Amino acid sequence: MTDTADTQPGWFSSEELENIRGRMPVLYVQAVPVRVDEVGQVTHVGLLMRATPEGRFHRSVVSGRVLYHERVRDALLRHLEKDLGPVALPHVPISPQPFTVAEYFPTPGVTPFHDTRQHAVAMAYVVPVSGDCQPRQDALDLVWLTPQEAVSPRMNEEMTGGQDVLLRQALAHVGQAP
Repeated sequence: MTDTADTQPGWFSSEELENIRGRMPVLYVQAVPVRVDEVGQVTHVGLLMRATPEGRFHRSVVSGRVLYHERVRDALLRHLEKDLGPVALPHVPISPQPFTVAEYFPTPGVTPFHDTRQHAVAMAYVVPVSGDCQPRQDALDLVWLTPQEAVSPRMNEEMTGGQDVLLRQALAHVGQAP
C-alpha cells in the first residue's frame, strides 16, 4: 500500500506527524459554517458529528492542518469541501481574516482549548455556505442549529476540547452573542 506522504507533497506519514506534533506547534484552520439571511444575519450554525478513536462521539466545527506551501484560504476551502462536500459553496473572502487565534495545548487548563495529541495554533473563521452540505470523510453527521440552539447546554455537552468556547466567540464576532 502506498503511503499518502509518498504521493502527495505536504503530507506526512503517521510516524512523521506524531514526531512533529511532539516537538512543535502545528498550524490549523477552523471554520464555523453558517447560513445567513438576505441581510447577512446568521440564522443557523453547522456542527459536525465526529467519532474519536476510542469510539466516543462529539460535535465540532470544520478543522484541519495547513499544508506546507498552502495558502490559508486554500486550506479553508480544502477542509470545507472535505467535511461539507463539493457543493457546499462556501463564501471565503480573497484575503480571509480570522475572528480569533485559538491555541490548543496537550496540557489541560493552559487555555480553554485542549488537544491531547499536540500543541496546535488554529486560525478560526466564520464562513457562510449557501449550497447543499453533506458530511464526508470523518464527519459522520451535520446539523444546522439556530445560534441559541448551538450554544445550549445539551450542545455544550457534545463538544470537547474547547469547541463550545470557540463557537461562542464566533457567534459574538457576528453579533449573535449568547
